[in-house]
Amino acid sequence: MLTIPNLISLVRLGLIPVFLWLLFGKDDPFAAGWLLGFIGATDWIDGYLARKLDQVSEVGKFLDPLADRLAVATAVIAGLISGDLPFWFAWALIVREAIVGVGAIVVAIMGHTKLDVRDMGKLATLLLYLAVALFFVGSEWELTTVLAWIVGVPGLILYYVVGVQYAGDAVEAIRTRRSASAS
Repeated sequence: MLTIPNLISLVRLGLIPVFLWLLFGKDDPFAAGWLLGFIGATDWIDGYLARKLDQVSEVGKFLDPLADRLAVATAVIAGLISGDLPFWFAWALIVREAIVGVGAIVVAIMGHTKLDVRDMGKLATLLLYLAVALFFVGSEWELTTVLAWIVGVPGLILYYVVGVQYAGDAVEAIRTRRSASAS
C-alpha cells in the first residue's frame, strides 16, 4: 500500500489546496498554473513508476484517477471563478466530466467495476492538463495563451471522442455481464 507511486499520488492530492491558495490566496495564477503543470506531469510519472517498479496496487488504481479528477475539476472550477479559463472551454470540460461521471455510476450500478483506460484518453488528459495550466500561466506570458488554444482544442475534441468510446465500452461491458448471467 505504501509504494512510491502511491506516495506520488498522495502528494498530488496534497498539492491541490496549494494550487487554490496560490490562485486565490496569493492571487498568483502564473504560479498556480506552473503547479498545475507539475501535478499533471507527475500523473504520468506515478503510472510509469507503478509499472516499472512492479508496484501497481488497488490503492494506486483508486488514488491516481482520484488525484486526476480532483485536480482537473478544481482547476476548471477555480479557473471559471477567477476568469483565467475561457467560459465555454471550462463548461465543455465540466459537461463532459459530468456525463462520464454519470456513466461510471450507471456502469457500477449494473455490476461492472471499471472500464479500461484508453491511450487516447491518456493523451487527451495530458493535452487538457497542459492547456488548463497554460491558460493560468497566460496571465503573465501571452504566448502561453496561444499555446493553450493549440493544445486545448484538440485535447477537448479527443476528450469527447474518448467519452463516446467509453460509452461503447460501458454498453459492451453491461451486455457481456448480462450474457454471462443468463448463461
